[in-house]
Amino acid sequence: MTTRSVELLRVVHAHPGVTRADAARRLGIGTGAATELVSRLAQAHLLAEAPAAPSGARGRPTTVLVPHPDGPLVVAAEITHEGWRLDVVELGGATLTSVSGTHTDTSWPSVVATVNAATDALYKTYPGRLRAMGVSVPGTVSRTLRLDATNLGWHDVDLTELWPSTVFVAGNDASLAAAAESARGAATGARLALHLRIEGGLGGAAVDQGRLLIGASGYSGEFGHMPFGDPGISCPCGARGCWGTAVDGTALARHLGHPAPHDPVSYARRVIASAVASRHGVLVAESLAAADGGSVGGAESGEWQAVCTVAAALGRGIAGLVNGLDADLVTLGGVGVDLLAAAEAEIQAAYRAGLMAIRRDDPPPILPAALGADGPIAGAGEEAWSSLIPHLA
Repeated sequence: MTTRSVELLRVVHAHPGVTRADAARRLGIGTGAATELVSRLAQAHLLAEAPAAPSGARGRPTTVLVPHPDGPLVVAAEITHEGWRLDVVELGGATLTSVSGTHTDTSWPSVVATVNAATDALYKTYPGRLRAMGVSVPGTVSRTLRLDATNLGWHDVDLTELWPSTVFVAGNDASLAAAAESARGAATGARLALHLRIEGGLGGAAVDQGRLLIGASGYSGEFGHMPFGDPGISCPCGARGCWGTAVDGTALARHLGHPAPHDPVSYARRVIASAVASRHGVLVAESLAAADGGSVGGAESGEWQAVCTVAAALGRGIAGLVNGLDADLVTLGGVGVDLLAAAEAEIQAAYRAGLMAIRRDDPPPILPAALGADGPIAGAGEEAWSSLIPHLA
């Protein structure tokens, strides 16, 4: 395939519904050359043209470039602590099929067998069309595609067992969510975007003009293990004072005097929701008392105080990363979205206090992730397509 062909496929993938004329402008080529490229890719069963949605304007109906109906597809996979999900994704990012299940056995060989069986079924549904796989996993992934997920007992496992074919990519769930937010979410167009995702700990990634920064060994983005937390608290990673231990569900449980929760994500969301409801009740009571010329005594609930403490720890850490990385935008995923909705004032106050003075007049915004829970698997699909396009014949 020519370089121009690869570039055109990338344009169609990044801009679903693009017209041939607009694609030509983006590539800096003439309409004649674009027509020739589209014809060649159509013959290769990679692209097709379809009528555009009616615009009401006069003139010849416009057509848009779309994936060929018999064209290649990728499998985007997400493996979590609780289960798995496989999406079949076409050029342009649309999902054609999605299947999922829960782990009956969390041993790595059992997970591989289950995912492989589901993949085999998809092969039968789309014979000859599944050409690549991208996998999101809850742990660190090396450049040699070895996974270490301490909480699940998966140590140095070979991720390529999930897809023995040539085009295979894998990454940490938070890193792939960052890639997806930059490609199709809240960070689209950012120069350097910082994404943070709170689940059972904190992870994330920096994306430089659309390129995911993975580091020398592939372990970049472990922001939760920066020493922004309490140095008296041990982390399962072996270090002390990790930031993740100050902002996740285990931090809330510690502040409330509860044992470490089995499922820190569900626990955190329950506590945050309960704290918000309690806080709302206090504010309503204060408002009614003020209207009557009186006052309401009593302190805020312990849950609300715990949420505020965790929110402030999150804001301080974000400031440190923005100071160091010069990010122009920050997105939050997972429980980070819940904290931002519940205690944005506390996050913002700690964030601004921790920023260098030169940044405070126009601080990079902190936004909720647009793709939500679909971020990691969407990122797996994006990375799979990015790797596949140069291989297409």
